[in-house]
Amino acid sequence: MDIAADHPYAAEIEQERELWSELMGLCRGLEADERLTPGYFHDPDWSVKDVVGHIGAWQAEAEIQLFRIEAGTYVDEPLDIDGLNEQFLDALRDQTWDTCWNQLLAARAMMLGAWAHLADRTEPADRWVRKSGAEHYREHLPRLRE
Repeated sequence: MDIAADHPYAAEIEQERELWSELMGLCRGLEADERLTPGYFHDPDWSVKDVVGHIGAWQAEAEIQLFRIEAGTYVDEPLDIDGLNEQFLDALRDQTWDTCWNQLLAARAMMLGAWAHLADRTEPADRWVRKSGAEHYREHLPRLRE
């Protein structure tokens, strides 16, 4: 996706692209059993498949919220991050690797489309860009690198 240098989120989009490449390389470099074995996180036990589903779920949610921001229908309210993480994990836990992987790829494409539509920076959009992009990847990359 080509973004003009004067786009309000050009720097964030570039950071997302760089860290996305690393995330993809790390995930693609794993054997099937490494993707599915719990141990990425403990309490609850997450596999790499679970974290892939988690990132994709946040990207899908960001797309919805960013379009609401653009349309002027966004309701700025506190997020229950842990509650949403639990919901997303429950929804995707029994899905296959391929389902979670493809959901991640599709969610990212849709999220980037929503980012591209943002004409101005706003605090709510800033939060969703952070929660769904490079900043979120930075939370998970160190453990994936291990």
